[in-house]
Amino acid sequence: MSDLATLDAYGALIEPATLKIQRLLPGPIERVWDYLTQTELRRRWLASGDMPAQTGETFELVWRNDELTDPPGARPEGFSDEHRMASQVVAMEPPRRLVITWGVQSEVEFGLEPRGVDVLLSVIHRRLPDRESLLNVSAGWHAHIDVLAADLTGGKAKPHWDNWVRLRSEYDARLPA
Repeated sequence: MSDLATLDAYGALIEPATLKIQRLLPGPIERVWDYLTQTELRRRWLASGDMPAQTGETFELVWRNDELTDPPGARPEGFSDEHRMASQVVAMEPPRRLVITWGVQSEVEFGLEPRGVDVLLSVIHRRLPDRESLLNVSAGWHAHIDVLAADLTGGKAKPHWDNWVRLRSEYDARLPA
């Protein structure tokens, strides 16, 4: 279990335009799967939107990041209180793998692996178009997974926006220019 003990909460580039972030979460795997696929659970840490159970079907993700934590923190300039994005289910293999389109150019793969009573969540975000998107997405996944981990453990997450701003600065220093 030494690989889990050294698991870094920070994402890393595994290809020039591909971010991978992993986190060990309390299981069971079916519970974490529900947080990925059921709108009421997903909205608590990421975005709402009724996800179809079939590949090829489209759906809309709706972010309301001010509702993720109490307090939400200071929303950065240029971000609205709501964001919507069209997505499509590319692959769905319950309860281990989910792949969705991320807008028109990116793709996100969620992988779940049981690790004893815990679950290793892997998020791979592919085809990030530029450094600005990479930094926003890196900080975003990290901050959102922080909220997910707190919800799964019954803890209290840091104010979302303050955490995102701090993480974006850290990813700017960590990821190659």
